[in-house]
Amino acid sequence: MENKLPTSDQSFVESLIPQRFPFVMVNSIAAYSETELVSGFEVKEENIFVQDGIFQASGLVEHQAQSVALHTGYKYYLLGKEAPTGYIGAIKTFEAIQLPKLGDKLTSEVSIINEMMGVTLVDIVTKINDEVIAKSQMKTVVM
Repeated sequence: MENKLPTSDQSFVESLIPQRFPFVMVNSIAAYSETELVSGFEVKEENIFVQDGIFQASGLVEHQAQSVALHTGYKYYLLGKEAPTGYIGAIKTFEAIQLPKLGDKLTSEVSIINEMMGVTLVDIVTKINDEVIAKSQMKTVVM
């Protein structure tokens, strides 16, 4: 398959993850490698995790997990295969330094620490305008 990056083609991005509207928390891929991915997401009013104009911490966790799923999905796309379904196996750490507001554009950098037998350990840093707003380390599991 051809490299389609960077892309903000919503239908292409959604084809790489198992989630569907209204539960999609990623809308672009800026960069991909075997060990890294940079995803993006714009906070909009209709988002289910927005309360009183603020994107909640639970939405940040989901955005970060979907960024990991996006890495897996794009890897499978390049191999010409359908992306597998996965889930969060464990959240080792999560810190929300600041909660995003409507219109904020999130950028998350996923770094693969280890991947073995369908379990992926990742570090994720989420930023708005190059300012870190959230960090986590989690394990995801592919079924």
